[in-house]
Amino acid sequence: MTKIIIAFVALAAVVLFVLNQGGHVDMGGEHAAQESMKGGEKTEAPAAAPVAPAPAGAPAKP
Repeated sequence: MTKIIIAFVALAAVVLFVLNQGGHVDMGGEHAAQESMKGGEKTEAPAAAPVAPAPAGAPAKP
């Protein structure tokens, strides 16, 4: 069992080393893919339009 754990840790270290030597690898999550697709520009979500209040005599939505 100990040999399996040591082998897994060694394999993980080798894989991370190879990935890091291959170029720019950002392990930060999904935001990295979105920035690279847009050329690294930071984009903000558009502001939501204000919601108009319902008229006083209108029935409520179920």
